[in-house]
Amino acid sequence: MALQAEQQAEIDQQRSNQQPTLRVCSPDLEDYLYKAIPVLDHGFVRVVDYMGDDSAIVQAARVSYGQGTKAVSNDAGLIRYLMRHRHSTPFEMCEIKYHIKLPVFVARQWIRHRTANVNEYSARYSVLDREFYIPQPEHLAAQSAINNQGRGAVLEGAEAEAVLRMLKDDAGRSYDHYETLLNKRQDGETINESNAGLARELARMNLPVNIYTQWYWKVDLHNLLHFLSLRADPHAQYEIRVYADAMIETVKAWVPIAHKAFEDYRLGAFTFSKQMLDAMKRMVAGEEVTEENSGMTKREWREMMTALDQ
Repeated sequence: MALQAEQQAEIDQQRSNQQPTLRVCSPDLEDYLYKAIPVLDHGFVRVVDYMGDDSAIVQAARVSYGQGTKAVSNDAGLIRYLMRHRHSTPFEMCEIKYHIKLPVFVARQWIRHRTANVNEYSARYSVLDREFYIPQPEHLAAQSAINNQGRGAVLEGAEAEAVLRMLKDDAGRSYDHYETLLNKRQDGETINESNAGLARELARMNLPVNIYTQWYWKVDLHNLLHFLSLRADPHAQYEIRVYADAMIETVKAWVPIAHKAFEDYRLGAFTFSKQMLDAMKRMVAGEEVTEENSGMTKREWREMMTALDQ
């Protein structure tokens, strides 16, 4: 993982330019500013800026609900109540901006969450770096036989070596052709003085989706937690899950009370359907409930039993 020289210079300049402020600060999150958390082989997550903290959630809720919150005796209790009952707007009062470096195929999955402000590095104006995501051997897996969008058994031996070699060779070859199309090396050196080179916006089209891109991603806390509840889930793709895991650490530092409520009511929780609750009531009453008489599909039954076995 490496920040570009100009990015590091910008960070150093920001760090040296300390200014007093009357705005709310989160001391633990302040420690994350100017630091890049390594993710994958070349990626990172970096907190650029933020607004609000746990107290901003409480402040917004009390303005909104007035007398309705008097029964809640403290801020932690109120935040947990809001999380438990899915009152989303108070969490929207907090915002955070990240600088993220990630493979293009992860970015395309990520951008499906259409709830943030995004500004991505443009390969129309700049030349992309020769940096590609190459999985570690333990993350090379065959297609799952039961999940159309999941992984199965880990590849081993000669098969794994062949896949890694193919990924590395194809990435290197595509970047060589990218430079040839541009008629320019990554360091800016011209390859052939007699050629004009192809426009950057066209030359980029032969690059594979494991090349790295970067973006600034600004989001409110409510939508960030929704993103994390899906992408930090054990069933999420590994390559996006590790970004979510890194971001959760920043949320913990930023809004520790909201993070604990999120951990308890989202990450560590399971939502039971009406059919599931009916089946469990029958079980508690001593009735023998099976997949066949539960009124659920095979998948629903399997998910319920998995949740109960954890």
